Amino acid sequence: MIVTVPKSVIENILIHAGPFLEKKDTSQITSHIYLNASNNTLTLKATDYEIGFLVSTSEVNITQDGSITANGKKFLDIVRILKDGDINLEVKNNNLHITQAHSNFKLPTFSHNEFPEFPSYEGKPRISIDSHTLIESLKKITPAIDTNNPKFELNGALIDIQKETINFASTDTRRLAVVNINNQSENELSLIIPKKAIVEIQKLFFDNIELYYDETNLIIHSQQYTFFTKLINGKFPEYSRIIPKEINHSLLLPKAVMIDSIKQITTISTDVKITFHQSNITFESLSDDNIEAKTEINFQTNFQEPFSLAINSRYLLDFLNSINNSEFVMGLNEGNLPFVLSDENFKTVVMPIVI
Repeated sequence: MIVTVPKSVIENILIHAGPFLEKKDTSQITSHIYLNASNNTLTLKATDYEIGFLVSTSEVNITQDGSITANGKKFLDIVRILKDGDINLEVKNNNLHITQAHSNFKLPTFSHNEFPEFPSYEGKPRISIDSHTLIESLKKITPAIDTNNPKFELNGALIDIQKETINFASTDTRRLAVVNINNQSENELSLIIPKKAIVEIQKLFFDNIELYYDETNLIIHSQQYTFFTKLINGKFPEYSRIIPKEINHSLLLPKAVMIDSIKQITTISTDVKITFHQSNITFESLSDDNIEAKTEINFQTNFQEPFSLAINSRYLLDFLNSINNSEFVMGLNEGNLPFVLSDENFKTVVMPIVI
């Protein structure tokens, strides 16, 4: 294989490939990226077996076709140190030689035939959904996905596809985030996608994507990239049962003022006590030591008696930072019962802290 490629092109590709590489064990072929040069196109693959990434570019001059693997991190480190302009890649004696002017680098390779196979999207059933809607929905529910939960299904998000709607749901057992969109679908199915995959999907894709699936994989294809992720095998909680059916008090609150007030308290404590009075709302820190923070805003709540609840401020801020509108709805029942944050088709149900 002999290839000449602009630094900007290969550097951008290797940066995007980074999250898909095996980081700890460099003896594994999954710590390598796979390169194939043929038909005037350079194709790169990277995978840690759980998620995978494929990209092709024609911004390349191929003198000799071929395939090779090389350590992805070392490859990127070398490319970064080189100057702008063309970089030459050549395979000699099972080593990848990277050269530019008087600079020469050599990376060992593994057999490219041993690189893991990627699932194909061809012939697979397709999920019909607007690309922008998908990405925006995933962004909203991402903060509520749990991490390192022994119940593996909670370490991912649910895409629940029904005939006329698609629900996106995630929970870390203290809160539940749900986005509901209207969408026509021929098939009903539920997929649980790992958090790592959801984060990478948001980085890679913006519009014009196609979604395919089988029993074990979700595959996303665009003009530029192909991505796959292993699905989590499990049963997601019955999220619809967690959402309160009735709300006793519903308040339309200003987003910016609420964020500012909560952030003031979080300089002292992440746990915040919010009290709704008839004509104002107070925010107080909940801290074990003798440090206090308190602020209030003027707001007509119409509560005849003070109503208090204690919350982890991060849950409220995650919700507020995910919405675009200047106001949101807070649905309350009792101070020790779950409350609901709503913005159009996006809801987050939060368990309060018991004081």
